[in-house]
Amino acid sequence: MKNILNNKLVMLVTVLVVGIAVGWLTKPDTAPNMEADEHDHVESIAGIPITYTCSMHPQIRQNEPGDCPICGMDLIPLENENAEADPMAITMSPTAMQLAGIQSLVVGNSSSDKSIRLNGKIQTDERQNYTQSAHISGRIENLTVNFTGEYVKKGQTLGQLYSPELATAQEELFQAQKIKDSQPALFAAAKSKLKNWKLTDGQIDQILATGKVTEQVPILANVSGYVTEKMVNLGDYVNRGEPIYQIADLSKVWVLFDVYESELQWINKGDEIEFTVQSLPGETFTGKVSYIDPMVNPQTRVAKARLELSNSNLKFKPEMFVSGKVESEGSSKDNSIVVPKTAVMWTGTRSVVYVKTATNQSVTFQLREVTLGPALGDHYQIESGLLPGEEIAVNGTFSIDAAAQLAGKPSMMSPDGGSAMSGHNHGGMAMPVSITSATANPEFISQDAKNVLKPLFDSYFELKDALTQDKLTASLNSARKMKSIISKVNMSKFKGESHMSWMKYENNLKTHLDKFVEQKSLDEVRKNFLNISDEMVSMAEKFHPYPSKIYVQHCPMADSNRGADWLSLQDKVVNPYFGPSMLSCGEVIKIID
Repeated sequence: MKNILNNKLVMLVTVLVVGIAVGWLTKPDTAPNMEADEHDHVESIAGIPITYTCSMHPQIRQNEPGDCPICGMDLIPLENENAEADPMAITMSPTAMQLAGIQSLVVGNSSSDKSIRLNGKIQTDERQNYTQSAHISGRIENLTVNFTGEYVKKGQTLGQLYSPELATAQEELFQAQKIKDSQPALFAAAKSKLKNWKLTDGQIDQILATGKVTEQVPILANVSGYVTEKMVNLGDYVNRGEPIYQIADLSKVWVLFDVYESELQWINKGDEIEFTVQSLPGETFTGKVSYIDPMVNPQTRVAKARLELSNSNLKFKPEMFVSGKVESEGSSKDNSIVVPKTAVMWTGTRSVVYVKTATNQSVTFQLREVTLGPALGDHYQIESGLLPGEEIAVNGTFSIDAAAQLAGKPSMMSPDGGSAMSGHNHGGMAMPVSITSATANPEFISQDAKNVLKPLFDSYFELKDALTQDKLTASLNSARKMKSIISKVNMSKFKGESHMSWMKYENNLKTHLDKFVEQKSLDEVRKNFLNISDEMVSMAEKFHPYPSKIYVQHCPMADSNRGADWLSLQDKVVNPYFGPSMLSCGEVIKIID
């Protein structure tokens, strides 16, 4: 039995060995096909140019893998780069859009509502102002109302006036009284003469009853109100008709708001204004516009909008400061296209947006120039360039523009496109940049006007330098210096269109500088510096006021990757938005010569 089992085991092993040998000899030769497949696959990749980008900074484009020159992350192949339907549009993957914070909005017709902030003062009602004058020539013998602000009632005696003419007139009255039966007209004329001097019938009857000449006449108040100006002193000699007091009835007052000419179209008679008074905190008042000045003040470029208020409890006092807000539909009642301000990029001469087109394969953005209408708070009204139903980028537009510029496609500063770029100067890396010279539509101003603007730009450069060094106190001092310089600018130096332009820059800069000096941290200061820089860049492009070259520099990472500009006197980038932590981040995008 044992031998039989051993023989079966030997036979089983032999059959297994023979089967393996036969299988090896008869297997198909697949090695050449595998090599061919692998070769074909490599050929299909090599035949298509691969562009590598950074998922955090989609504006970076390179022809080979590596590290991002900004953040150091590994570059990844760009998705669907060759699938763009429009060669002038920039394609972005959903991942890149999400990382760049890009958001879009479908535009449509909406009402052109606008909220307008107004400042003004409480003033006396001009119809309630009166002048108390002398009705007869003479010397002031007594004054019972001796100071401004005192309340007087109608008929109250304000003082006594000595008048030789009054004595003569009384003698004539006594003589006429003796012959009044035969000459009644003469007696009536003598009484009328005294009445013309504002003596009452009671005073005249008293003079006739006593038969004595009165050399002093009382000065009686013609109206009730508060003395706003005292114009004589005891012992002064006054002529007939000469003013003695100014009296105002404060039971009604006016609120006069300053309305800039650019906002006049949004304020109409009958509009309701909600306002507060600085000296009455916690209280809110409302009133309707009863009158708007038909002319604009040539010096301040504002017109007055008037509210009329009842003031029986004297809560409102003349010269109190007030702040108001009006919600208005403006002069146009038709629906129009309204877009957020964050969607619009403004170069000083052009306004552009990025229109989004989405397909199953890709998402593209294409530059579109638009014509702006009036500003509506945080929105702009679009006059032309967009149609209802189109979708535009409203956040992350500077990231899209940076990617378009670096890809050589139409962008904000290069509307016709240009050569593709691989990046910009970060951390001292030399990157090719496209620099333009600002010469489009400048407004020529006199040398005197340039001279008054130069100190403003000098203080701006001081502010910028302070931020590059993280010096909070120095930056606040420079901002206060800018405010002081603006307040001293002689507007008469600006003629024609430049006068209107300067008024706009002056108003905007004052608003931004007021906010700037109130900040307590570098982060908040830098957010406000962005708005100041936008105005200064625009002014430099418009006026060319500086005697030397000014470099417009841009960093796409500033303002939460939305990008920001600033001015410098040197082409070397020294970034005020990040300071020492990222000092060389940015590039020169324009030269103002």
